[in-house]
Amino acid sequence: MTHAAGQLLTHRMRALAVTPGWPRHLTMLGTLTLLILLLFRADIASMTAIWWTSSTYEHCLLIPLLVGWLVQQRLVALRLTEPAAWGWGLVWLTGGAFLWLLGSAGALAVLRQGALVVMMQGIVAACLGPAVTRILLFPLFYAFFMVPVGSELEPMLQLLTAKIAMTLLGVAGVPAHIEGIFITIPAGIFTVAEACSGAKFLVAMTAYGVLVCHVCFRSWPRRAVFLAAALITSILANGVRAFATIYVAHRTSIYAAIGFDHVLYGWLFFALVMAVVMLAAWPFFDRKPGDSFVEPAAPRAGGPGTRHRLPVVAAGAVAILIAAPLWSQVSAGQPGKLAQVSPPDVPGWRRIATPAGHPWTPRFAGADRTARARYGDREGHVVDVAIAAYAAQSEGRELIGFGQGAVDAENGWQWSSPAWSPDNGRGETITAPGPHVRHVVTFYRIGDGPPTGSATQVKFSTLRARLLGQDQRAVAILVSAEQGVRPADASIRAFLRTIRNPEDLADAEVRTR
Repeated sequence: MTHAAGQLLTHRMRALAVTPGWPRHLTMLGTLTLLILLLFRADIASMTAIWWTSSTYEHCLLIPLLVGWLVQQRLVALRLTEPAAWGWGLVWLTGGAFLWLLGSAGALAVLRQGALVVMMQGIVAACLGPAVTRILLFPLFYAFFMVPVGSELEPMLQLLTAKIAMTLLGVAGVPAHIEGIFITIPAGIFTVAEACSGAKFLVAMTAYGVLVCHVCFRSWPRRAVFLAAALITSILANGVRAFATIYVAHRTSIYAAIGFDHVLYGWLFFALVMAVVMLAAWPFFDRKPGDSFVEPAAPRAGGPGTRHRLPVVAAGAVAILIAAPLWSQVSAGQPGKLAQVSPPDVPGWRRIATPAGHPWTPRFAGADRTARARYGDREGHVVDVAIAAYAAQSEGRELIGFGQGAVDAENGWQWSSPAWSPDNGRGETITAPGPHVRHVVTFYRIGDGPPTGSATQVKFSTLRARLLGQDQRAVAILVSAEQGVRPADASIRAFLRTIRNPEDLADAEVRTR
């Protein structure tokens, strides 16, 4: 009886596989996909370039293949379902186009790249209909893991990894001192750098864990417990790896520790962690091999009117896809004009030419105006002020971006930890070999708005100015001091008390001629 039913199902699948509906709808889906690839080729190219060049996102190269595999697992249900043009899918597409427009206005590459996934989802829904979309919900969702996001967690993970390693060193009886992400033992100084933060393992483990949750579990509580355990294990394992590296240096030498770390670190380490997680979770899997991911009796959709709706839906999709980049060009407007940069005189402080203990130059690539000055007062406080101004921000020319800001990698400065700042600023400690420690407080300003230290506020203000055609001028003001005879924190506080309003340092730089 089972064999006969299987044969009947096979014949039915073969019959439906050649119905005229699927070729027509797939052709339209392919055509609109090519249009997306053409119109947004710059964003797609930048996203795939990150996959190839960043070790944090190497796993993203596998996501398209996994999405294809997930679709293949649903072929039986797909063949039993008639595709249909769906007007509501255009709403989904419009949402993606609007997100892309926001990402373009705010110079947010990750938002634009996420919007591309949403637009692709909208195209699938519009061309294939609600029944097919329900079957493909998880593959469509899983496509979000193609977006390179997660490196924002690196500072937090650096600190967490350093604290875990420090705790384990204490248990092992190794004398150690921690300052931010720097751990000092008798054998030398160790830095928990960005590459050692474990961010790439956490991001990859999230993608892997979500896939395992879908493939191996049916129960939502079990899925939640597994994913939480996998992520916690990834973080703790990276802390253990950092501890092991330092411990080897303590017992042998730094050179032996470096060799040990090179062997332990990398995807081999991640594979071992994944194996441990899978072995621990294996007894709790509640989805049997071969079980269907969707209900076999998939709902049918479509009807005689579908043939006529498809061209209309396709035309609407084309209009939406073209409108987004077109509006971005129209709303860009003209950049503001900037006066020459000249740091102002500050009462009670004089300009000094004494060189810093270690060279430091904040990085703001593409800035239209820059200026630097060193101030000192009668009490021996010394601060450095750096100003960078943009007539308008764009990709690679922005206040908030990768490699932009106080960290000066060329001169050996690395981010160490958060630090004190006023409510409207951003404080951080950076460290260079020596060691040299510098406290930096950064203020950002968009147009004539108030100063802020919030990256989110900067992006939002930039987005609003771009969309509404407002003043797009942008300024970063950095007040810093190097730790020395006088505490860096005290010098910065004394300087900020004098000027009171950080925007006073920027007014000359953003004033229109």
